[in-house]
Amino acid sequence: MNSRSATSRLRQASPIDRARTVLLVVLTAACMTASTLSAAAQAVPTASTPPPEPSRFDLYGGYAYFHPYDSSINSHFYGPINPGAVASATGYFNRYFGVQAEGSFFPHGSNECVFTAQAGPVFRYQKGRLAPFAHALAGGAKVSGPVFQPCTWGWGLTGGLGLDYILPGFHNHIALRPIQADFEYSHVDYGQVGIGMVSGGIGEITAYRLSAGVVLRLGQTAYPPPVQLGCTVQPVNIFPGDPITVTAVPANLNLKLKATYTWTASGGQITGNDQTASVSTAGLAPGDYTISGHVSEGIRPSQQASCVAGFRVHEYQPPTVACSANPTTVMPEESSTITAVGSSPENRSFSYSYSASAGHVSGTTPTATLSTAGAPPGPIIVTCNVVDDLGKQASATTTVTVATPPPPPAPPTVNLCSLSFERDRKRPLRVDNEAKGCLDEIALTLMRDQTSKLVIIGKHSGDETPDAAAQRTLNVEQYLTTEKGIDPSRLELRTGGELIRIVDTTLVPAGASFTPGDTSTFDAAAIKRQGQAYGVPKKSATKSHKPQN
Repeated sequence: MNSRSATSRLRQASPIDRARTVLLVVLTAACMTASTLSAAAQAVPTASTPPPEPSRFDLYGGYAYFHPYDSSINSHFYGPINPGAVASATGYFNRYFGVQAEGSFFPHGSNECVFTAQAGPVFRYQKGRLAPFAHALAGGAKVSGPVFQPCTWGWGLTGGLGLDYILPGFHNHIALRPIQADFEYSHVDYGQVGIGMVSGGIGEITAYRLSAGVVLRLGQTAYPPPVQLGCTVQPVNIFPGDPITVTAVPANLNLKLKATYTWTASGGQITGNDQTASVSTAGLAPGDYTISGHVSEGIRPSQQASCVAGFRVHEYQPPTVACSANPTTVMPEESSTITAVGSSPENRSFSYSYSASAGHVSGTTPTATLSTAGAPPGPIIVTCNVVDDLGKQASATTTVTVATPPPPPAPPTVNLCSLSFERDRKRPLRVDNEAKGCLDEIALTLMRDQTSKLVIIGKHSGDETPDAAAQRTLNVEQYLTTEKGIDPSRLELRTGGELIRIVDTTLVPAGASFTPGDTSTFDAAAIKRQGQAYGVPKKSATKSHKPQN
């Protein structure tokens, strides 16, 4: 009841409503078939070869089944036609859109013939080896009537869906079309209705058409690879104010199109809108910055690309300096050469200056001179200073030692005149007049040099006792102190030496030292003196050292 009611309602509907219903049935069948094949294709293991590129031209030929749906003329219904054929040629502008020319052939039906020759746009979306498509065609339709209507040309519309499966072999040139489901509408005017309403009339057919076959795929519609862009910055590490050059490195550009470059930076001033641009970094604070580049040769995303590169601004480093002296040890009043070796990591210019803890440094170049005039003996600290054009400075020190001058050489001792006691055999211990003359000269010398001392060395002969030498020494000492007023502390009394009756005298200036040799001092109080010391009253001689008669 429900099925018959639905059929009755459909027959009573207008041609447009019937077309909508048939189209819905055709699309549903096509979608179900496409879904089934898509699932089956996904279950097949993926081949190791890359998926095929979309074709440029498709040639299709296949078996077809034509089924009018509730279409009649003069109360006579059009019947289905089986078998039939469909052939089409499609050219694609790109991966998705193309133009199709199609013809269908159903020459052996109860209606005798149904032919179409139509063309229109086609849309496809290839994913891997599956390529579903949709098309809408318009053109001519040559249809005969169910009774006596001859094959007559009218006009028609075709729209539907299909699915192609590209076979892995044959270099991807062969595809199977397991389903193409279309809705067809045709309008044919057979002329005036004839007797018995078996000829003439207006034929309007709404039908669905199913076909399957083989597709020959020719050419490819692969797009060129998308534009790519890289950019490089030189140099990457800089100091404020250093110039930078940024260069774009594009790939996959179409040489027939004009490429446009734009640049932006997170810091600095960019000059240029070509493949290479310059960046001024004056005034940039230390830190990391980026430069972004963009190239465009069209409005599509694949015709545009961007890149990013970075650079780092380092803080200016202060200069360094090394300080040295040559020689490092000088005598008083001498000079030393000071050398400063300054360097700057950024090769900046700088000036030199010097200072010293003593003496004076002259010079404002890498070489200066230290004068030690007036400086006391000891170390002198010399400071070398450099200052660059940014005011950053560095210092280093070196040491110059002023040596203590050696003491002057000790003055030599001087052997003065010797006093002989050989002339007076009776009084061999007495200072005679000739000896006095020698002692007078000695006294004069001592008076001239009040800092000197005199060493008196008495000697004796082999037939005398050692006391004889001591007595002679005491007699000479007595004369110099008593008669000449020489301070006794300036006189040193000794005995020794060769066996001879003589007294030697040696002047010892201040700072000089006497070498005693084989002489020695003696205890004057233990010596018994005999006779007069020299030609003076006995009373005077007794007053000095109390010589014994």
